Amino acid sequence: MSNGITRIVLAGGGTAGHVNPLLAVADAIRKALPDAEIGVVGTAVGLEHDLVPQAGYELETIEKVPFPRRPGMAALRFPAQWKRETGKTKEILERRQAQAVVGFGGYTSAPVYASAHALGIPILIHEQNARAGMANKLGARWADYIGTAYDETGLKPRRGARIERVGLPLRPAIADLCRAMEHDRAAARREGAARLGVDPGRPIVVVTGGSLGAANVNRAMAASASALLAHAQVIHLTGKGKADEVRELVSVSASDGAVAGLGEESLGTGDYHVAEYLERIDWAFACADLVVCRSGAGTVSELTALGVPAVYVPLPIGNGEQRFNAEPVVRSGGGLMVPDREFTKEWVVDHVPDLLADHGTLEGYAEAAWRYGIRDAAETMAARVLEMID
Repeated sequence: MSNGITRIVLAGGGTAGHVNPLLAVADAIRKALPDAEIGVVGTAVGLEHDLVPQAGYELETIEKVPFPRRPGMAALRFPAQWKRETGKTKEILERRQAQAVVGFGGYTSAPVYASAHALGIPILIHEQNARAGMANKLGARWADYIGTAYDETGLKPRRGARIERVGLPLRPAIADLCRAMEHDRAAARREGAARLGVDPGRPIVVVTGGSLGAANVNRAMAASASALLAHAQVIHLTGKGKADEVRELVSVSASDGAVAGLGEESLGTGDYHVAEYLERIDWAFACADLVVCRSGAGTVSELTALGVPAVYVPLPIGNGEQRFNAEPVVRSGGGLMVPDREFTKEWVVDHVPDLLADHGTLEGYAEAAWRYGIRDAAETMAARVLEMID
């Protein structure tokens, strides 16, 4: 350790999926070794620009360097961009006297991996997706340690490197809820329900497609409001700009009086609660009997860590990574997966009310999800980092 102080640089950013695990690991390192100097390399345009300083860590920024996927101007510009940004990251690592680099994928991580390799600094990687991205595939060639949220990621570690499934480092609100649910699940349910103005004594369905929402999921669920409300209360998080359409569909399916807002002030004013976004989605997860959602890596990892049953409707674009995220959970008995094209009003009406009435099946899903989930990933990653330096 340089001058007796441990110095670590973490890299990643762009989306909450990269930033939240990074901060969770940083917090775990700080808890284990309060005097450690922890720096973060990210961009000035991603969520890390605000979240990292708010969490008490110094952020150093570089430009994004996307890998070109086809010939064109971007491919022609790439070599100069790569040289410039790896030069910046090398200077950052040398100035900070980094003893280990921990990367979480994304555009920011690749130049940091390359610079750390050139400088002989140990590299640790965390991969949250079931199918790894290009940056972590590059970093895996040099990494000393790879922690993953899934068993099969496509990463090929170099000879002698260690790879293990550690789970997803959980953001504080979810980690706290995991502990609360393990201690007293019923009490956590009552508190979450009270915060949101719903009745913990009746079934609760939570619908979420992430911050941008999922149009097909929104429409299928809202159009089924009449059938759903005969069995449960619904908390529907529509995504930005999508609440009006959902409210209109609910009103057509059920009645104007069925639609309510979220919060204690709405208690008793309706059973279909609509909001674009919920900052404390942990409150909704705490009281959910069933979640209907996309299967992004963060969502799947959080729901399994909490032991919450889910119907996963993978995003039908890209390379299918959302399907790969949900598959091992479904194989383990922790929920259902329905292709987006099959997730219709008819599917919802035919399946969701029956599922809500089948308490044994829901309990089985919850238990299987809990068994599959991992709740100590941040602490494990922090321990691996400190072991590497020692």
